[in-house]
Amino acid sequence: MAKVLRCRDVVKRIPFQRMVSAFMVIALTLFPLLASADEDLCRETGIYIMNHIGLDLSYTRKGDCYLWKHTHRINVKPEDTLIIYRDMTCETEYCSKNPTYDVYKSLDANQNCRVRILPDCTLSDM
Repeated sequence: MAKVLRCRDVVKRIPFQRMVSAFMVIALTLFPLLASADEDLCRETGIYIMNHIGLDLSYTRKGDCYLWKHTHRINVKPEDTLIIYRDMTCETEYCSKNPTYDVYKSLDANQNCRVRILPDCTLSDM
């Protein structure tokens, strides 16, 4: 007849020091991974947004109007308020609701700090 092992019988056979060592290895491995999950890797460098709509646009940041040629990138940092325009005089907004840094960051699936804007204000990862 086979002997049924209960959980506490198995635990009693494992020396206490090995259990503590195994727990420490697991803890030291998991804690840094969990801490980096919420870390914003793009906070220092900003997120680069590439104009992929095929037309030149313009944008404002801190009040000044700049030309944004297609296939060029601009950088957005968390503190920036970026507004994209379809005309060169910064009068007609391109997106009905201008994306924020957090929106760009949420689309950066591979966390390389780069996204692109496509026609109709569609955003995607690069």
